[in-house]
Amino acid sequence: MSHPQPLEDAIGYRFRNRKLLEEALSHKSYASESRTAIHNERLEFLGDSILAAVVAHELYVRHPEEAEGALSKKKALLVSRPTLAHWARDLGLGDHLLLGVGEDSSGGRGRASLLANAFEALVGAVYLDGGYEPAAAFIRRCLDRRRPAADADHKSLLQEVLQKKYKAPPSYETTSTEGPDHDKTFQVRVHFGKRMLGLGAGKSKKEAEQAAARDALQKLAAPESRMGEGE
Repeated sequence: MSHPQPLEDAIGYRFRNRKLLEEALSHKSYASESRTAIHNERLEFLGDSILAAVVAHELYVRHPEEAEGALSKKKALLVSRPTLAHWARDLGLGDHLLLGVGEDSSGGRGRASLLANAFEALVGAVYLDGGYEPAAAFIRRCLDRRRPAADADHKSLLQEVLQKKYKAPPSYETTSTEGPDHDKTFQVRVHFGKRMLGLGAGKSKKEAEQAAARDALQKLAAPESRMGEGE
């Protein structure tokens, strides 16, 4: 593993067990090519739970006036793949990953899913090496960073929420197009199965789909929202 110290400087933590850090940075493709069973998926599993607990606690403390629905919406955004990938890029995590040759050559160091997973694995590694408080301190520092990319990507967040809970993605339907060619407005609906989740409008289909996804996330976060498993 090359140059671990700059990463430790970035996260504000020094590992005692350096094998945990190496494991957190080892992608499955690297383990396969290196003929070892050590990769970061188990740490990713652990880090996901630690991250959720710390974020929930911080939101509870930082927003005493907000109800459960609003807190759930904020939490979903903060633990989403776009946010985690943004934090990972901010740390320069991609430069430290151990990847297989094919994964590396195909742009794996910049891939959002891979970066988000590695970030969770890093949280898990810090937790195992130093305990809850160092892991929480690392996450708190990330929470104070700006999140411009994540705030804008409502489509990715909605898909992640639905995939994680219901194992299926949403679908988008353009219902109308109004105005002249140089100034069109698109109306879009987002569906999950037979249920219409949200509506959106925009000057492009992409903008309208983002607006529809944002509307859907707001409705799903409402306390009265209930989605049956069969929907």
